[in-house]
Amino acid sequence: MYLPEYYALKDRRTQIEFIRKIGWGLLTGIIDDAPFVTHLPFLVAGARGEEKLVAHMARANPHWESFADGKPQLVVFSGPHTYISPSWHSSEKVVPTWNYAAAHVYGTPVIVGNPATVYAAQQDLVQHYEEKFDKPWRMEDADANFIKGMLGAIVSFEIPIERIQCKFKMTQNRPAEDRRSVIYALETSTNSSDNAVARFEKEYFPESNE
Repeated sequence: MYLPEYYALKDRRTQIEFIRKIGWGLLTGIIDDAPFVTHLPFLVAGARGEEKLVAHMARANPHWESFADGKPQLVVFSGPHTYISPSWHSSEKVVPTWNYAAAHVYGTPVIVGNPATVYAAQQDLVQHYEEKFDKPWRMEDADANFIKGMLGAIVSFEIPIERIQCKFKMTQNRPAEDRRSVIYALETSTNSSDNAVARFEKEYFPESNE
């Protein structure tokens, strides 16, 4: 993607942290010479520096068949984003823009065939999203034959992370006064997307609070 230096996030640990938090990604590939996209939840697994994305899709989805060509595919993770009004800046030399955070992850998908590994991957996914509940649901709570049938209807795969591009386009390139006024406008907005961007900027660019 187009990535000016001042918007590029290069710290690997922060990149991985961002991807973990988002979780929901767009897997993009080529099928029959045309772009093809599948929306999926992803988990990050593996040792530091050797991370991989773990996911699955319906066996009826033709996307997984494109993995056979052995070519890298792209997964796009989109974070908070919203419109930024020029009226929130002190300078008159500013135009409307859009603040957003995104990560592009490149890697070659590998299909997982071992049934035990497939089951474990689904357990990890369920645990990841259920742990916030008072009474988390577990795969063991469901009928074993039903689960077996459902697992047979999916294709599990991993994508060893070969490259990450991470872009945090916030107001970090603006003067401090502008950063503060933009965050204030976003924080006091009744729009949840605005609020999310304000929290994001304060977390990743703490100097904007000063």
